[in-house]
Amino acid sequence: MSVVQWEKDGTVAVITMCNGENRQNLNFANAMLKAFDEIIADESNKAIIITSNDEKNFSQGIDVGWLMDRFQAQDTAVMKDFLYKMNEVFKRCLLLPVPVIAALNGHAFGNGAMLACACDFRFMRSDRGFFCFPEVDIDIPFLPGMLAWCKKAIPDYYFYELYLTGKRATAPEMEQNRVLVKACDTKEDLLKETMEFARTFQKKRAIFGEHKKRLHKGIIDVMDTEDPPVIESLKLMVQG
Repeated sequence: MSVVQWEKDGTVAVITMCNGENRQNLNFANAMLKAFDEIIADESNKAIIITSNDEKNFSQGIDVGWLMDRFQAQDTAVMKDFLYKMNEVFKRCLLLPVPVIAALNGHAFGNGAMLACACDFRFMRSDRGFFCFPEVDIDIPFLPGMLAWCKKAIPDYYFYELYLTGKRATAPEMEQNRVLVKACDTKEDLLKETMEFARTFQKKRAIFGEHKKRLHKGIIDVMDTEDPPVIESLKLMVQG
């Protein structure tokens, strides 16, 4: 069974993560990249929505169990491949020549929250789900690139609070702090509002892609130069 599916709704491609908590592992990363390739191959697609079919979760982030199994097996090649592939997923969100819109239907924790931040715009339902960076409580530092693209999505003052406290933020709070385009009352409202917004985009890919490329050049430079040494060292945890 696929962990990611997508369907076309007029000029909008809707990617649905469909693996329960949608924890991210190598299979997830490859599936997302494949979906992006297929969507962009169709020139009539003008926008992308990323959401989930789970009743509680957008994405709970990294599949820690899978990653720890790879660590115990000393399968460093697979671990590094996963980290590079997930960075490629995030980079594609930042650079795809169409708007990428996250529809947060539930909890977005850790890498799930980062996926939302890598998107161009975010909507979230108000009646269910929290947005959270729990890394400060589980001894995992952000990669340098993660800091860069999260700060493009979240105002500095608010990002520092979320990043250093690990607090769970609600959709109304996120809307108030300009992280979301809109906090939506229900799941139905979320899908309706996100789709209506996505349909407003009929931009030419060449100019839209160039805008995103120039806008995010600093982030991409950090991802290309500062992330690889950390990934190669596999210093993913802070002890003590």
